[in-house]
Amino acid sequence: MPEAFNITSDWPRIAEIAGNAILFYVMIIVMVRLVGKRTTSQLNNFDWIINVTVGSLAASGILLKNVATLDALVAIAVLALCQYATTRLVWHSRRLAHVVKAEPTLLTHKGKFLRDAMKRTRITEEEIKSALREHGITKNDGANWVVLETNGNLSVVPRQEIKWEEAETLSDVRAPNRMPGR
Repeated sequence: MPEAFNITSDWPRIAEIAGNAILFYVMIIVMVRLVGKRTTSQLNNFDWIINVTVGSLAASGILLKNVATLDALVAIAVLALCQYATTRLVWHSRRLAHVVKAEPTLLTHKGKFLRDAMKRTRITEEEIKSALREHGITKNDGANWVVLETNGNLSVVPRQEIKWEEAETLSDVRAPNRMPGR
């Protein structure tokens, strides 16, 4: 029988893996509590990369003999501190925010699909129509705007008599200089 299927070959190693798994589980819970809800909410690219990296480090520390448990724990703690520090710095610096985080992107304007933005973000017309339906909108022009948010969600702003320039919550959204019907 191949060694991979022999579960009783090394009981001390199995106990070590179980102990490491518990240790990393506690460490990740502490990290999530200290860093905050950002690590478990709908993720932007920055947060997703951190979470995947932490998962990889935890798995390495739990399973790989050549990765010391303390090394992996320190790496996770440093990543958590880096994430915390970066989010604090982003709070105070718009320039850094633009480097670290994506910006929301306008995909439709008063029922008109903004094809260049859709192509750049790889969002299809079908995905936009699905978002409209989820908001109870049955016609393309039933929404003033559809925005691709930084976490990948599509926000739908229902049709209302307001100009783009007056929409305060859309001030940070990337939009083309010339929009149809603007």
